[in-house]
Amino acid sequence: MGSKYWKIHLEISNICNLQCSFCPEVVRAKKLVDVGQFAHAIEQVAPLTKTVTLHLMGDPLVHPKLGELVEICARAGLQIFLVTNGVLLREKEAELLLHPAFRQICFSLHSFPDNFPEKDPSVYLDRIFRFTEMAFEKRPTLFINYRLWNLAQPRGQRSSNLEILERIEKHFGVTLPREVDVRERKNHIVKNYLSLHFDTEFVWPAMDLPVLGEQGVCYGLKSHFGVLVDGTVVPCCLDKEGAIPLGNLHDTPLRDILAGPRAQALLAGFRRGELVEPLCQRCQYIERFETPLAAQSI
Repeated sequence: MGSKYWKIHLEISNICNLQCSFCPEVVRAKKLVDVGQFAHAIEQVAPLTKTVTLHLMGDPLVHPKLGELVEICARAGLQIFLVTNGVLLREKEAELLLHPAFRQICFSLHSFPDNFPEKDPSVYLDRIFRFTEMAFEKRPTLFINYRLWNLAQPRGQRSSNLEILERIEKHFGVTLPREVDVRERKNHIVKNYLSLHFDTEFVWPAMDLPVLGEQGVCYGLKSHFGVLVDGTVVPCCLDKEGAIPLGNLHDTPLRDILAGPRAQALLAGFRRGELVEPLCQRCQYIERFETPLAAQSI
């Protein structure tokens, strides 16, 4: 199969230290991945991709054995794409995130004002800035992404972002856009391999939401898929509750799960432009895929 998938989401914890308004609460039982089970998952994932994330839900910095998990990825030759709100970032975590296995670190800066609207972000941002400066020196090609994925409309800016933007400008000596249109451009280079990324909020798909349509395409199972903390394989990173369980890689080999009837029916539906799974029919995110079906290699 080779590196068939752009990245695979391995959820190491479905526990988060925050509860953002734009991120629904996890209904599943709270769990941290066992190191042995993670190693078993990596054995099956490594032949299929070059890049893994360490989340689907939850914040990776919550896991007390994150360092051991990173070493397992490194021994398998995998690059890591990590997303965190950054609130738990301290000296120990900062040193770990400079490990050569990491390809990109994303900080969801919009999480802080959402959870602490009246709190001064200075200490929070200073820790992230300090890590960024360390990366400039020790890991100069490490991609660092500051995310502001909280825009209400494709064009405009949230007032809660302004203080964050001003502090980034002051620290790095740059000028950043106040008005952005994410339909035209989402990513803005700040300095070196550091970028600022804007996007709009979206509604997570859920089975209790109304059906939006039965036609559409998705990159789920084409460019990526997810593995929940208990080993359940799901077709995309938005299936946070395992509404489309394709199998469990601790019970069934991953290759057999991906070649199984449910996964293949879902892919065949995408090729026809049909959403065969009820969760997909309730997913707002597919509206972001504007490329015509005929032009896609689904």
